[in-house]
Amino acid sequence: MENLVFAHPEILWGLLLVPAAGYRLFFRDKQTHPFLHYADSGFVPKLHKSWRQRLYPLLNVCRLLCLTFLIITLARPQAKSKNTSKNIEGVDIVMSMDISGSMLAEDFSPNRLESAKQLAQEFIRARENDRIAIVAFSGEAYTQCPLTIDHGILENRIKQLKSGLIPDGTALGDGLAVSINRIRQSDAKSKVIILLTDGVNNAGSIDPLTASELAKTYGIRVYTIGVGTTGLAPYPYRTPFGIQYQNVKVEIDENLLSRIAKETGGVYFRATSKNKLKDIFQEIDQLEKTKIEVVSYEHRSEEYRLPLWVALAFLLAETIGRLFIFKTLP
Repeated sequence: MENLVFAHPEILWGLLLVPAAGYRLFFRDKQTHPFLHYADSGFVPKLHKSWRQRLYPLLNVCRLLCLTFLIITLARPQAKSKNTSKNIEGVDIVMSMDISGSMLAEDFSPNRLESAKQLAQEFIRARENDRIAIVAFSGEAYTQCPLTIDHGILENRIKQLKSGLIPDGTALGDGLAVSINRIRQSDAKSKVIILLTDGVNNAGSIDPLTASELAKTYGIRVYTIGVGTTGLAPYPYRTPFGIQYQNVKVEIDENLLSRIAKETGGVYFRATSKNKLKDIFQEIDQLEKTKIEVVSYEHRSEEYRLPLWVALAFLLAETIGRLFIFKTLP
């Protein structure tokens, strides 16, 4: 039924005539039948209707069904079939996210890490045709989720990210190197790394610029995002008296992040608020939009024969019934 269409759908308004015809056949038609007057009608309840009398209304039903299917036939029902070919130029993306302790600063609501996780999930939902991986880094780096098209798994893995899973610090080079290793053998036409951090490289065994040279060698573009407000940011500390806040200076190595992005053909962004970070993700989404070419072919075949044969069958049934089975005298 989903593929059924009508060449002349306006004719289907004629179906409104069917109830009117039914009213005339079953109610108005009774007034034209002859009737007899009896002085005493006490014997009438003892009379039983014959099977012909009981089935006689079926003749009118056949007429109404014949009219219904004739109207459907005139509307020219057609079966629609469509062939669609889709060519997708895929983009493989690795999201490398800083989960160091400084990401708990609350200059973003509720904090930098939770804001980044939420917006990363929104970014993933908009990239339904791309394979995406998640890499987390702090003092070390590891793969949270390999390249996959299953975005449900990706979102669950992002939710599981939290500070303190690995030694603290900011190993930008290690985070970038693990991301490169995840995507370097990909056969996708476009390979992208989104590196998100709020600090300065102070840990790890790989120099960030060496890692960026490696990314350039493999044709991988790196978009870098520096997360944090300008000046001071409130940072929560646990004390015996509960959570205390202290304003901490925001330090982001923007020169390094800009250089990494520029040398690999990417772009550096600075996110000073949650709304700005959201705009950055949307801008990257537009810069790395998947190209989809869709070619559709539609074919329609006439399906009027079935309702026409059904209408003729009901017409034949009524004709045979009136001439032979329910024959009445003039």
